[in-house]
Amino acid sequence: MTTETVTPQTGVNMTPAAIEHARGQLRKRPEMAGIRLGTKKSGCSGFKYTTDFVAEPGSDDTAFPVADDVTVYVSHQDLPMVSGTVIDFVTEGINSVFEFRNPNATAECGCGESFAVS
Repeated sequence: MTTETVTPQTGVNMTPAAIEHARGQLRKRPEMAGIRLGTKKSGCSGFKYTTDFVAEPGSDDTAFPVADDVTVYVSHQDLPMVSGTVIDFVTEGINSVFEFRNPNATAECGCGESFAVS
C-alpha cells in the first residue's frame, strides 16, 4: 500500500497569456509594483473579483511573484477566498478579459461575474 500526500494549492498564479498582458500593462505604468487581486461583495452569487494596479503593497498584502517582472498582491482578508486561483487572459471575439479559475468557488452565476465560497 502506498500513501499519497496532497498539498493544497496556495497562492495565486497566472497563465503565460495573463503574464504577458500584465507585463504590457505594467510597462505602461512604470510607477506600479504589480497587480492586486481582490474580491468585493457583488452579483447574484456573492463575490466579484477585482484587479487593480499597485504602486506600493499594503501592509497586509502577500506577494506572489509570477514572473521576474510581474507580481500579484493579495490582502490577507481576500487570500482564503482566492488562494489557488489561476488567472488567465482570454480573447473572445473583440473582447479580452482576465478569467479566474478558483478552486475555492463553490458556485458561479450564469454570466460569470460573481462566485460563492463555502
